[in-house]
Amino acid sequence: MAEAAGLVAPGEELVAGRHPVEEALAARRVARRLLVVPHRRDALERIVLHATTLRIPIVEVEGGTLTALAGFDGHQGVAVVLEERRFASLEDILARAIERGEPPFVLALDSLEDPQNLGSLLRSAEAAGVHGVLFPIRRQAPLTPAAVKASAGAIEHLLLVPVDDLAGALADLHVRGLRVVGAEADAALTHRDADLRGPLALVVGHEGQGLGPTVRRRCDLLVRIPMRGRIASLNAAVAGSVLLFEASGQRGEAPAPVRPSAGPAEPASEPSTGPGQAAEPAPVPEPAATAEPAPVPEPAATAEPAPARPLADPGQVAEASASSARGRRTARSAATDDDLLPGGPAVHPPEPPGEASAPRRRRPRSAPDAPGGA
Repeated sequence: MAEAAGLVAPGEELVAGRHPVEEALAARRVARRLLVVPHRRDALERIVLHATTLRIPIVEVEGGTLTALAGFDGHQGVAVVLEERRFASLEDILARAIERGEPPFVLALDSLEDPQNLGSLLRSAEAAGVHGVLFPIRRQAPLTPAAVKASAGAIEHLLLVPVDDLAGALADLHVRGLRVVGAEADAALTHRDADLRGPLALVVGHEGQGLGPTVRRRCDLLVRIPMRGRIASLNAAVAGSVLLFEASGQRGEAPAPVRPSAGPAEPASEPSTGPGQAAEPAPVPEPAATAEPAPVPEPAATAEPAPARPLADPGQVAEASASSARGRRTARSAATDDDLLPGGPAVHPPEPPGEASAPRRRRPRSAPDAPGGA
C-alpha cells in the first residue's frame, strides 16, 4: 500500500481499463499521469504513444498496486489519473437538448447500489441518446473506477447531475415541461402501450425495492415490462436499458446515410461532384449519326405544287369558251385580210360539200391576130 501512496492525490480521479482510459483522453480531460503495468506495456503501445504525444508522464506500477488503487482487478494493466470530475446542472442538460434540436431526454436513478448496474445503465443511456443523468448524492452507488469501467467510457460523454433531493429535481423537470415516467413491476400499462415521445424523464429505481414513495408520487406515468418466464423481474440495468431503447425508438431513429441503389439508375441531369459520393453509372451513349435514318430533304421551291385554284362557275367557263372562239375567228379573219393585200395569194371560195373537186383547167389564151387578118 505504501507504493500506492502519492499516485492519486486528493482532488484527483482514477480511471482504469483500456476503453475508459481511451475515452477519457478523447474527451480531453486533464490527465496528470498514466499508470502502466510493465509486462503489459507492449499491448498498450497505442495508449502509451498517445499519452507521450500529449506529454503525460508515464509511471510503471505493479499489477497488485494498480488493483489496490482501482478497487478491482479488471483494469487490464492501465489507468490514468485525472483532475476531479466536473458535474453539470439541469440547465446544462436542457441546453444540450436545445443544441441538438431534440426534446429533452433524461435518465433518473433512484438509489442504485451496484456499481456494475450503475455503469451499465450509463452505457445504455449514452447509446440511447440521453442528454443527462440525475442521481442522488446519498444512498447511491458512487462513481467508482469499477462503475466507470462498466460504462466502457460512456460516462465521459454524459452530463451527470448529482442532486440532494431527487423527487424535488423531478418536480422541477415536470414544471419545465418534461413527463416523468417510472419503471414499476406492478404497473397496469406496459412499456409498449405507453407514449414515451416528447420531453421525457425516465426513472429507474432500486434493485430490490424499486422506486421510493416520494419519487413514485412525482411520476406522471408508471410502466412495466411484461414477463413470460418464471422470473418475476429483470436486473435493474437490463430493465432500464429496455425502457431507454423503447423510448428512443418511439422518439425516432436518426436517418441512415443514403446509399446508391443497386438497381439501374436514371441518368442525372448534372454530374455529381460531391466529395465521398459513389461514382454514378456512365450515361448510355447516344447512337452514332451514321446509324440514324437520313432526314428527308425538303422539296425545292420549283417542285412545290401550285396552290389549288378554286373551281370556276359554269357560266364563267361558258363565257370563257365563247371568248376563246371569238378570238380564234378574229385571228382567222385577220389572216384572210392579210391574204387579200396586193401581191398576196388568191383566195378561192370553198367548194360546196359533197361534190368532188375536179382539176381546174386553164383556158388557152387566144392568139393575137396576125397582121393583115385572114
